[in-house]
Amino acid sequence: MTQIICLANSNKLKERCIAGINPQTGQWIRPVCTHFPHDGRVPQYIRTIDGKEPQLLDIIEIPLENEGPDFGFESENLTIIPGKWRIVGKIKPIELIQYCHNYSYILHNSNNFVTVTFLRSLPFLKRKTLQLVYATKLSVQDKINSKGETKWRGSLLTETGQQLRDLPITDPAFLERLKAGNLPKNPCLVTVSLGMPYRPLNWEGDDPCWKLIAGVIELSNFDLILVEMKRLGWTIERGRDRLQEMYSKRSRRQLTETELTEFLNYLKSLNET
Repeated sequence: MTQIICLANSNKLKERCIAGINPQTGQWIRPVCTHFPHDGRVPQYIRTIDGKEPQLLDIIEIPLENEGPDFGFESENLTIIPGKWRIVGKIKPIELIQYCHNYSYILHNSNNFVTVTFLRSLPFLKRKTLQLVYATKLSVQDKINSKGETKWRGSLLTETGQQLRDLPITDPAFLERLKAGNLPKNPCLVTVSLGMPYRPLNWEGDDPCWKLIAGVIELSNFDLILVEMKRLGWTIERGRDRLQEMYSKRSRRQLTETELTEFLNYLKSLNET
């Protein structure tokens, strides 16, 4: 059995794409199903656990082989084998920050796509098609497509100024929140994935794989205080001392919502020391 922290359970051709990070190795894994040999999407009867969809942040045990089809350009795929999927825990959003690496680009370049030719030119283990991004800003917009359907698109910005605009959103749980009128709270964690090759009408050039917003994890003020303390190089004890000075309290858990927001804004105003 292999464990993953679920960071994507995204729509894929009426089924789902499941992906996450192995907490033991820190490597991305995308379980793929042989029932769909051309793209590996995972059917509902395989992926559901006690009748429920895996949720982002779930730690899941999945029976997997040690290899899988790469579909010509993906490095993270492992084949699903018979056996029961199990949820064995849940991770806190703040614990995922360690997996947000400051690469030069979000998935290889500043474009909204990466070509299959480029991916194949890389050594196998560098053919990354999944990345967890700490987005300082995620903005969304609903658009009507040619079929009259409402489709949500997202644009994101990182601390280092990287931007991606107008990406399709394929996270069904996040889409439900958007339809209910709940816009994302910034900053947040975003799983960016490459889809299977798709050539738009009149496309010229090599086959492109388009970048998708496959998972969105929102951070609370409670989480963001720890993010800011890490930026400042503060220890937990130093944070407690400052809480004692400002509020006569020793823990974030003792703060009111107003005090949490005030303390977070205070931390944001400080420079690293």
